[in-house]
Amino acid sequence: METLTLAAPAKLNLTLDVLGKREDGYHEMRMVMTTVSLADEVTLTLEPGEGTVISADLGFLPVDGRNLAAVAAQRLRQATGGNWGRLTIHLRKRIPVCAGTAGGSSDAAAVLRGLNRLAGLGLRVEELAEIGRSVGADVPYCVMGGTALAEGIGEKLTPLPALPACWAVLVKPGFSVSTPELFAKLDGQRLHGRPDTPGMIGALEAGDLPGVARRLYNVFEEVLPKRQRDVVEEVKGTLVDRGALGACMTGTGSMVYGLFSAEEKAVEAYAALKKIWPETFISCTEGD
Repeated sequence: METLTLAAPAKLNLTLDVLGKREDGYHEMRMVMTTVSLADEVTLTLEPGEGTVISADLGFLPVDGRNLAAVAAQRLRQATGGNWGRLTIHLRKRIPVCAGTAGGSSDAAAVLRGLNRLAGLGLRVEELAEIGRSVGADVPYCVMGGTALAEGIGEKLTPLPALPACWAVLVKPGFSVSTPELFAKLDGQRLHGRPDTPGMIGALEAGDLPGVARRLYNVFEEVLPKRQRDVVEEVKGTLVDRGALGACMTGTGSMVYGLFSAEEKAVEAYAALKKIWPETFISCTEGD
């Protein structure tokens, strides 16, 4: 029996732009993403036998072939012809589900990276990312991690300089967001603003945290239903009032985060916001 435990970090969108709908029905994206220390824990166990068994510490998660972690294992087995025996996957969830932080995709990426090591497959990161593409649009990025520009449907990745070391306070308001509905609204609406993606990349290259924070932008905020948009604006305003250099929603939401240059300010903001929104988290970024 061999066992390996890996962290599956959450991702944050520093920018998110939707450029239009493609002929294949997907949307052309352009976004800058980064990973933070908030992470699920994925434990893989290989032993003699066959099949895949998955479990999780959250009772409402699917623990069958619908779970992206199980899908990732299946796709890796198909791609490599791997015969590594019986695989057990246990997910210790810390990333909120349906929050725009790629928790499921990060779990899937951890399975790909972990099995590559446990089974001695010797695949390069780029090969794992290509397999991950068949699992979900965010999986290639989660395989690579770090800070990156993602284009296409998210699979075209360009590594970027790390987000300068800072603290993030993440808040999940008490609602979830329908991703298909938001994309449909974007298709029928002219956006009033777009992220300054080149400026964001320049700020990262310069190690300019205030410059990064000024350019946080997510086009999905504009097409949220009014009640949800008002809540997101309230959370962002509270984060800034508590010392955040900037605040933004990540993915299609509903997670909202603020970036702080000082740990003390971040801890104070975390304590205050958790009293209002119980699903509040504090995390550090990767830095240099």
